[in-house]
This record gives sequence, C-alpha cells and structure tokens, in this order.
Amino acid sequence: MAAVPGPTSEAQLPPVDIKPLLTRLWPLGHPKPVTADEIAETISHFFTNQVSDVQASSLLIALHFTALDRQSDVLAKTAAAMLKAAAKVDASELQSVIEKKGRKEGAYQGGLCDIVGTGGDSHNTFNISTTSSILASSLLLLAKHGNKASTSKSGSADLLACMSPRPPQIARIRPDTIASLYAQTNYAFLFAPVFHPGMRFVAPIRKQLPWRTIFNLLGPLANPTDLFVSSFTSPSLLEARMVGVARKDIGPVFADAFRLAGARKALVVCGDEELDEISCAGDTLCWRVAPDASGEVVVDHFRLHPRDFGLPAHPLSEVSPGKEPAENAAILDRILRGEMPDDDPILHFVLINTAALFVVSGICEADTSDMGHGDDGVVITERGPGGGRWKEGVRRARWAVKSGEALRQWTAFVDATNGFSE
Repeated sequence: MAAVPGPTSEAQLPPVDIKPLLTRLWPLGHPKPVTADEIAETISHFFTNQVSDVQASSLLIALHFTALDRQSDVLAKTAAAMLKAAAKVDASELQSVIEKKGRKEGAYQGGLCDIVGTGGDSHNTFNISTTSSILASSLLLLAKHGNKASTSKSGSADLLACMSPRPPQIARIRPDTIASLYAQTNYAFLFAPVFHPGMRFVAPIRKQLPWRTIFNLLGPLANPTDLFVSSFTSPSLLEARMVGVARKDIGPVFADAFRLAGARKALVVCGDEELDEISCAGDTLCWRVAPDASGEVVVDHFRLHPRDFGLPAHPLSEVSPGKEPAENAAILDRILRGEMPDDDPILHFVLINTAALFVVSGICEADTSDMGHGDDGVVITERGPGGGRWKEGVRRARWAVKSGEALRQWTAFVDATNGFSE
C-alpha cells in the first residue's frame, strides 16, 4: 500500500505539557479563560502523539463537563486543526476531475457533497445516511465520510464491508487514488482511519472514557475534501453537506460551527425523537446554512414532516430493525436493485433524507429536468418549509432507484476500488 502522507512523525516531536491550560480550564472562573484557539491548538498535538494519555483524557473530560466541546467556535476551530493534520489530498488534481465531470444543474455547482450523522441516538435505525449517499450519487458527486460503528451495531464502514457479491475496498481509497476514483464514478467513501491517521493516538483514550467526547462531533465537520480552492466555482470542493445530530441543543451549535468554518450550503437536522436523521415518524428540527438575499451566510430554522415530502409518516419501530451489518447490507442491495415495495417504510425513510440532500445541494432549483431513462421531465416547483422543493427531491430520489442510476454508480465504485492496489 502506498504511504499515506500526513503530519510529521511523532517520534521527531517533543512532548507537550498542557498542565497550565488544564489549570485554567477547570474549575470554571479562572481570570484568564481558555479560548477556542487554545483548545484547538492543544488538540492538534493529540494527532502527533505529543500529549500524554493522562493529560489528553483530562482535557477531554474537562471539555465535556464545562460544555466547551459543545460551543460552535470550539468545534469550528478544532475541526480546522483536525483537517490540517489529515492526510493531504491534492486539491488541484481533484478540482480538475470535478470540473471535467461537469455535474452542474440548477443551483448545484458540481462540487462534492456529504451526508452523515453524529450517531449516539440509540434508535438503531437502518443505515440511512449511507444509503442516501449512494442514491444521491446518481446526480451529485458524493464524498461520504464514515467509519466503523462506535455507538450502533452497524456503522457505515461495517455495512459496506458486507455488501455482496463483492464489497468495495474502502481502505484503498487514499489521497493518491481519490481523483482516479472520481474519474470512474460519482461516489467515494472516505474511511476516517485512512484520512485521519492521527486519530489512532486518540482512539484508546476515547475507549476508556464513559462519555462521548468532542471527537464524536468533529467527524461531520472534518471531511478531508473540505479544501478551499480560489479558482473553483464554490469556496470549497465540498460544496454541500447534511448532518444529523442526536440532540436538539446541538443543532444550532453545529449550524453556527458550519457558518464560522465558511460553509455556504449545509443542513443540520434532528428528529423530534432525538434522532440524527430526518425523521420518518414526525417532525424534524432543521437549521439551514445558506446566503441570504444580500449574500451574507445566515442560519434559518424550521421544521420538516414526511408530508412535506409528499410521503406518509411511519413509526420508528418500523425502521429500527437493530440488525447486524450483513442484514442491513441485504436491505441496501434490495433498495439499489429496485426490489423494495414503493410503500416500504425504510425506503420512504431513505427517500426523504436523499431528497433533503438534493435540496441542500441546489439541484432541485433546476426548472427543467433531463435526467434520462425514466425521467418524466416534470419538475415539482412546490416549495415547503424553509423554501425547499422537498417533493422535487423525492421525485429525483425515486428516479435514482427506478432508473438504475444509483446502482450503476455503486457498481462503478465497487469495481474501481477493487482495481486499486493495496
């Protein structure tokens, strides 16, 4: 396997003593409060193994109990530090491939998109964001950031490893192969351990703590393709993203963190049941990051319901099978092959989340439709909460399945990754 470029080897760097910062951080009330910049800089040393396990765990615990790890400026700056330490992707090469793909449509500029959840909602629903990402690749370029399960039975990487008849080789998707992958398919899965190698120093510490830490929130904010290129039509190669959070109070924090980080297209969602997806059972709280009429990026708050997508509601009990990865992989395969009944609750759950990503990307703003096989060409212009064309998103999501385009992109993804060297 080719060497993964990353930060300087930790063996070449001296230990960093963070005791002075810990003293100021806890208990609260120190005359010189710790800043978001200081927290981010300190955590950056975690990725080069310069902070002892004792001091690193002390910082994570202190951030948790002071709630500083749930502040938007802390999340935005720490995510930036995590990206700086990530394996380096050649932005110009990737930009060239994206522009050759020419996927622009409506208000979508043809850039990369991501859909991900923070996890931790304890509902054990089907792998919605992963499945939605594959369906969305029928029309968008997807850079799905994911990992193995940490709080559920079936994480995104676990699911993909069980796909039949041949699973994709996600560990072979690296900075040196990602451009080639996009030349062959609209879909990429960015396996977190490959692109964030410094996290291997943090993993043993996290496993020893009984609480969720700041790293449970940083993943959705640290997609390794979030690269700024001045000559690109969007500020970042990662044009749009949708993130599900498992707590309602985290929603506005995440949205503001995206705003502070420079995102211009993002949707943060939390189902009323504290679900890190758009709920198929009832209301979902939404925070949309987008420019206003003056061009200033603002956060708009509204609610969505399955009826806004033209679909009925289904109890979570019908979409929370709590199955093992191999069982979920079989469901995903049936969806991609168009073998699920049109009224299946899990399919509806997938459709509304795929539709939302289509809306956020801007592709639903197109007033004409020429998707090819199976497209009736009739755009649904009706707008719902937040001004989104949610029903048009569902129309496109259904087309992704019925036309076979999602399956074609998935098959090309599997073939490409199996063709890469180890």
